[in-house]
Amino acid sequence: MAEMSILWLRVACALYAIGLAHALGALVRGRRRWFRAALAAFALAAVLQVVSVVEQTVLTGHFPANNFYQSAALCGLLSAVLYLWVWWRYRLESLSAFVFPLVFVLSLVGALGSSPAHWADQRVRDALLLVHVTLVLAGYAVLLITAVASLAYLARERQLKAKPLRLHGENAPALGALDELIGRGMTIGFALVTLAVIAGSIWASIGSGVRWIGDPRIVVSLLTWAAYLLMVFLRVSAGWRGRKAALMVISVVGCSALTWAAHTSLGTLLQR
Repeated sequence: MAEMSILWLRVACALYAIGLAHALGALVRGRRRWFRAALAAFALAAVLQVVSVVEQTVLTGHFPANNFYQSAALCGLLSAVLYLWVWWRYRLESLSAFVFPLVFVLSLVGALGSSPAHWADQRVRDALLLVHVTLVLAGYAVLLITAVASLAYLARERQLKAKPLRLHGENAPALGALDELIGRGMTIGFALVTLAVIAGSIWASIGSGVRWIGDPRIVVSLLTWAAYLLMVFLRVSAGWRGRKAALMVISVVGCSALTWAAHTSLGTLLQR
C-alpha cells in the first residue's frame, strides 16, 4: 500500500509538469493561452498529493515530514494550495510564472526520494547525462549573451546620462533594444536551466539514490536555479526592467560561475 502513496505523488508531479510547461511556454512566447488547462492540472495534482499525504499518514501512523524529501514535497503542496487560494481570491495569473516551476521542482525532489539506485540500461544513463550537460551549456551560453547585453545597457545608460545631447546621433544600441534582448535571454536561459535541473536531478537520483540531495554541488545548483527563478519572476510580475534587470542578470552570472566551479575545480573541495 505504501507504493500507492508514492504513485499518487508521482502522478501529481506529472500533472505539475503541465503547469511547468505552460509557465516556460508563456515566458518564452509571451502568451498564456493554456493557463486554464494548466491551472486545472495544477489543482488536480494538489488533490492527488493530499491523497498521498493522507495515505502515508494512515499507513505509517505519523505525518510524512521525516526527511528532506518529504518536507520538500509538503512545502510544494502548501505552496500549491496557497496559490490556488490566491487565484480564487485575487485572480493573480502572473504569479504562476513563479509558483508553477517552484511547486514542480519541490514535488519532483519528493518523488525522487524513493527512486531505485540503479540503471536498467547504461545507454539511457549516458543519454540522460548528455541531455543534462547540453542543456546546461546552452543555458550558460544564453546567460553569457544576456550578461553582455546587460553590461552594454549599463554602459549606454551611463553615457546618455553624462552626455545626453552628443550621443543622440551615434551608432550605439538603443536602451529599449538592449532591454528586450535581456528579457528574452532571461526567459530562454531559465527554460534551458530548468530542463537541465530536471534531467540532472533524475540522473543523480537514479545513480546515487537518496544520497544525491546531500551533494554540495546539487545544493549549489538548486540555489542557482532558485536565483534564476526569482530573477524571471521579478521581471515578469514586478516589472523589473532596465538597470534593475541588468544588475539581476550580472548577479545570476555570479551564482552560475559558483555552480560551474562546484562541478569542476572546487568539486573535490566541497565534498570534503
